[in-house]
Amino acid sequence: MEQTVEQKLKALYELQTIHTKIDRIRQVRGELPMEVADLEDDVAGLETRIQKIKSELDDLEDDIVTRKNLIKEAQANIKRYEAQLNDVKNNREYDAISKEIEIQGLDIQVSEKKIREYGFEITSKTQIYEKALADLEGRQKDLDAKKAELGTITAETEKEENELNAQVGTAKNNIEERLLTAYTRLRNNAKNGLAVVTIQRDSCSGCFNQIPPQRQADIRQRKKVIVCEHCGRILVDEQMALEVEQEQHV
Repeated sequence: MEQTVEQKLKALYELQTIHTKIDRIRQVRGELPMEVADLEDDVAGLETRIQKIKSELDDLEDDIVTRKNLIKEAQANIKRYEAQLNDVKNNREYDAISKEIEIQGLDIQVSEKKIREYGFEITSKTQIYEKALADLEGRQKDLDAKKAELGTITAETEKEENELNAQVGTAKNNIEERLLTAYTRLRNNAKNGLAVVTIQRDSCSGCFNQIPPQRQADIRQRKKVIVCEHCGRILVDEQMALEVEQEQHV
């Protein structure tokens, strides 16, 4: 059955009042959901960083062990070469073995230098690692507190919000698609989420610009959908607003 303009306006205003109630509930939560999301990102980032630094520290420890083993091998080779010096038969063999001993000695020096460098790097990375752990502990405490706060608020309002969301679905069924699309666009573009507003003190209650008397009279007649010339919001008269609110309380 075709709706009258008055019925269409009432359906739109009813949807607006339900959405406004939902908006108020979400305002109570304020910035908490975003704060929780930001803290979760911080915690995840720190955990990834800590894991990376821990892996780097493990690699450095492995490098030190490898270098120490190389030193042991070089020292064993030096002893073996030094023993061979007692059995050389000519200067050429002596020089060759001496050269090998020298090379092993240089390898030991390189490994010892690398071990010192790894040690300095471990000290530096350990400080960064410990700071990241402390930061993570602090962020995790903040996150737990914010989650608890959000959980408390959500628990207090969840039932009411679910009921209102169900009402939104029912209310939308009473509005033709063209008007619903326009309503949704207006609501998304408005900072306060108001797409349908009343006349208050001869002005649009959405943008507070004055509405000419003749236009106010047209709005009260409810013969066509009229929008504010300044903000584009759909306008309804105060009496209709009262009628909708009375029907919602019945």
